[in-house]
Amino acid sequence: MKDKLNEYEALKKKALEQFRQGKHLLGKDGAFQPLLKEFLESALEAEATEHLDLDERSNGNRRNGTSKKLLKTSDGSFELETPRDRNGTFEPEIVKKRETILADNLEDKIIGLYGLGMSLRDISNHIEEMYGSSISATTLSEITDRVIPKIKEWQGRPLDEVYCIVWMDAMFYKVKTEGKVVSKAVYNILGITTEGKKELLGMYVSESEGANFWLSVLTDLHSRGVKDMLIVCIDNLKGFEEAIISIYPGAEVQSCIVHQIRNSLKYIASKNQKEFMADLKLVYKADTKELAETNLDALGVKWGNKYPIVINSWRNNWHKLSTFFKYTSDIRKVIYTTNTIEGFHRQVRKVTKNKTAFTSDMALLKLIYLAQRNISKKWTSPLQNWSLAVSQLSIIFGDRLKLKI
Repeated sequence: MKDKLNEYEALKKKALEQFRQGKHLLGKDGAFQPLLKEFLESALEAEATEHLDLDERSNGNRRNGTSKKLLKTSDGSFELETPRDRNGTFEPEIVKKRETILADNLEDKIIGLYGLGMSLRDISNHIEEMYGSSISATTLSEITDRVIPKIKEWQGRPLDEVYCIVWMDAMFYKVKTEGKVVSKAVYNILGITTEGKKELLGMYVSESEGANFWLSVLTDLHSRGVKDMLIVCIDNLKGFEEAIISIYPGAEVQSCIVHQIRNSLKYIASKNQKEFMADLKLVYKADTKELAETNLDALGVKWGNKYPIVINSWRNNWHKLSTFFKYTSDIRKVIYTTNTIEGFHRQVRKVTKNKTAFTSDMALLKLIYLAQRNISKKWTSPLQNWSLAVSQLSIIFGDRLKLKI
């Protein structure tokens, strides 16, 4: 009893000293860490006693010493003794068999660091430096894999019936497949709800970007509850518009003006680009569609003989390049480019920039999912001036836009 009191006094003295110094009492060499070890081992002993009831003992089952393992927590590591039984039927609950990381917030911290773009090696070094616990890359990978069921649940979740504006675009990454490194396309669909808030509707991986795969993506969205899209903003991928209309025949498709300009400048001699762009701005910066078409005719007269491919491209795609003219400036500036989804992609790339190649499609999805989970935390407010924009949309689209009032 006297030894226990002396031990308690020494512990109290150490705790007060560490508290004054601002040290973590449960951290590495913390004064209270022995208490955590004692608590867990006492709980395990109680579990073992409960397990070895009369039925177990009648079958010849008895205690069989203890096994030791190094248990890692966010507050440090220590050696834990777990009771064993002869028949090997004892399954502890508080610290399970083969569990070497205590189920506290350490796993959440590891997944959080991974979602910020840290490599497994950097996370391991960080954990060891902060908590004195060394965790292998294999264990870290297993921990991050625990988000996979959440990814699959998120990919199949039900969606709203109507989205006012939807952007569709792909980003590209290197992925190891069958011993080779190949380029994969990640198809992202970003929507604006009737409340004016952003939502990433889906994320899909394919070998390359193409209208056929976009068709399967659209079909999946429809099966998950999306019955209508009012305005869909895309790049100029061949067959993309047709794929959208086949699933959502009432959708108004707007091709990205910026993509069209970039593609046009590829065919314009550098000495003419400045003058050509000045004339082209009169087209897409016009106040009305009628004025834009007049200026497009003037552009054709001036540059058509020299650059017929460019002028024909604008004329052939005009029906989907000019959709935005029917709206006011608040909606125009949102839909005439794919800047909104490209901004999302830039945020994702800040997280994935250190990855030269992913080990699998799921490894790629895992990191992008965690990145979007962090990014979407800021999507709590509607778009600027949304009340005015949605009023205009409700007039144009009528009963197709069912507002919750």
